[in-house]
Amino acid sequence: MSIAQNLTQVLAGIRQAAERAGRDPATVRLVAVSKTKPAEMINQALDAGQVLFGENYVQEAQAKIPQVGPGPCWHFIGHLQSNKAKVAAQLFDLVQTVDRLKLARALERHAGQAGKTLEVLLQVNVGGEVQKAGCSPAEAPALAQAVAEMPHLRLRGLMTMPPFFDQPERVRPFFAELRELAERLRPDLPPGSMDELSMGMSGDYPAAIEEGATLVRVGTAIFGSRGY
Repeated sequence: MSIAQNLTQVLAGIRQAAERAGRDPATVRLVAVSKTKPAEMINQALDAGQVLFGENYVQEAQAKIPQVGPGPCWHFIGHLQSNKAKVAAQLFDLVQTVDRLKLARALERHAGQAGKTLEVLLQVNVGGEVQKAGCSPAEAPALAQAVAEMPHLRLRGLMTMPPFFDQPERVRPFFAELRELAERLRPDLPPGSMDELSMGMSGDYPAAIEEGATLVRVGTAIFGSRGY
């Protein structure tokens, strides 16, 4: 199937999951994960109406984003080292993976130098997996407060990469935990700070939507498997 046909299928899946949960499908946005995929494939998705794309590697995005040109909205969804914060702050509209104060401060400084307000999500490691990035749920309140006070960052919500299971239903409690954490944080933060929940990928996005996801990150189901 073509990229356009794949997109149609994924968007139909998003709509069905939202309707099952009694939600307006317009409250869920698709992030097309374009890592390792060439600019030409991104342009095919753009031509089919997709505007929101996610990249995992700063260096790859640095080469690719200018090739694609104007049109897309770019989210950074990979692990971000503080020494890459300057380029990330310049390139991206939103960084989904802020998980420590040092990184937040670096993004704040570079966004200010670039004369922009950078939207960010806090990455929370709800599964407590040592091999995965993300602050712990216990660390999230203090980090959220600190980020909310930074003038060149705009906190928009939370993101997680839960443990991998073959059955999407087994991931559901981790999605629910992220939603509940956002609900606990919301009263103490500026309005709009906890509006976004980025969770769910190609294998489990319907369950994520049913648990409250507003952003789902889907790559393989749109662009096909990746060759590394």
